[in-house]
Amino acid sequence: MQQSSILIVDDEQAILHMLQVILHKEGFTQIDTTTTAEEAVQLCMRNKYDLILLDVMLPGEDGFEVCPKIRAISDATIFFLTARTTDLDKLSGFAVGADDYITKPFNPLEVVARMKAHLRRKHDSVPKQQKQYYEYGHLLINTLSAEVTIRGKKVPLQAQVYQLLLFFCQNPNQVFSKSQLYEKVWDDQYLGEDNTVMVHIRKLREKIEANPSNPRYIVTVRGLGYKFVSDGDLHENT
Repeated sequence: MQQSSILIVDDEQAILHMLQVILHKEGFTQIDTTTTAEEAVQLCMRNKYDLILLDVMLPGEDGFEVCPKIRAISDATIFFLTARTTDLDKLSGFAVGADDYITKPFNPLEVVARMKAHLRRKHDSVPKQQKQYYEYGHLLINTLSAEVTIRGKKVPLQAQVYQLLLFFCQNPNQVFSKSQLYEKVWDDQYLGEDNTVMVHIRKLREKIEANPSNPRYIVTVRGLGYKFVSDGDLHENT
């Protein structure tokens, strides 16, 4: 995490200096700074940043205006720094792509703690090196070719159904709720999309199960969700 690259965008030199000093003390060494939105975009085009501290009240374009431009060219975590504290301002910040919203005046140590938390979660979410093959009984997945075979016969799967199966195979014998599956497989915020998950579970069972109404692999855990049973022995009927 100490090797994370940071960009600070603020037109107040005192804040730039303070944050630089604190971050250096906390082990961050790769820090760029700028006082304008225009230069921030240029820096993001030339460099890869892990986290950006972005002031809202900037000369020229403000933070709300430049954030979508940065988001279009960078996957960095973006924190807004601002004296604008209304709920509408905060909602506007999140709407244009911010990951966190910090109001001035702020405790710099709290800012660093929140930065570290975001960077740690981001690091932990990076997929581990993926296996080429997953084999469970008669089920075989080749992750390089994205091919699924059952008893030696190729089974075509829609892209999202395949991603759902791959996630289960990567996490066997673990129970996942509908909300967890949606957020992990669809990579989006869960807003009650039970039907989406259930439809894809049904499609997956129809493709890989000998008897979809009495599944061997994708089983229902009553009141909790679903799990992929790697040995196919113990399961509940749906």
